[in-house]
Order: sequence, then structure tokens, then C-alpha cells
Amino acid sequence: MDSGAAAGEQCVRQVLVTNQLGLHARPASQIAREAQAFAAQISIAGQGQSVDAKSILDILTLSAGMGSTLEIRASGSDAAQAVDRLMELFAAKFGEK
Repeated sequence: MDSGAAAGEQCVRQVLVTNQLGLHARPASQIAREAQAFAAQISIAGQGQSVDAKSILDILTLSAGMGSTLEIRASGSDAAQAVDRLMELFAAKFGEK
């Protein structure tokens, strides 16, 4: 990857999975849908692997249950906005209890 303007900004934040059922199909779908709205390259890391946040199937392979700590990474011109939006989803527990 080129440095400077071509790389854009980078943003990395850690998040705790707090919804009771963890990252099952519905939350994975919400994450992927929201991530696809951004130009940034976005990944989620946890359980010793890093996956594409724009892919439902990739997210499901994390098998992230309640209490898991994940790292959201984004690079590109809208990286901070992308990470902030995904953090909002986690904070809202994906509409679950």
C-alpha cells in the first residue's frame, strides 16, 4: 500500500461483544451492511484471526461470543467514520438485549 494521501487515515479501536448471543447471523449482517457503505478497507480481528468486515461469512468465522474482545481496523479517507459507525452497532447490542 502506498503511504501518505493514497493510504488515507487509519483508525483502530477495541470493542467488547456484549449482546447475549454474540456475533450470530443478524449482527454479522448488520456489520457487513454498514461496512459496505464506506470506501475504507475495514477488518475485524479476534480469536487469532482478522476478517473482512464487509463479508457476513468472514465475520461469522470469528465465532465471537458474548465477552469476546475484538479489534476494528479501518484505513482510507472515511476510516474514522466507519469505525465509529461499527462501534455504535456494538454499543446498541445490535438491537438485542
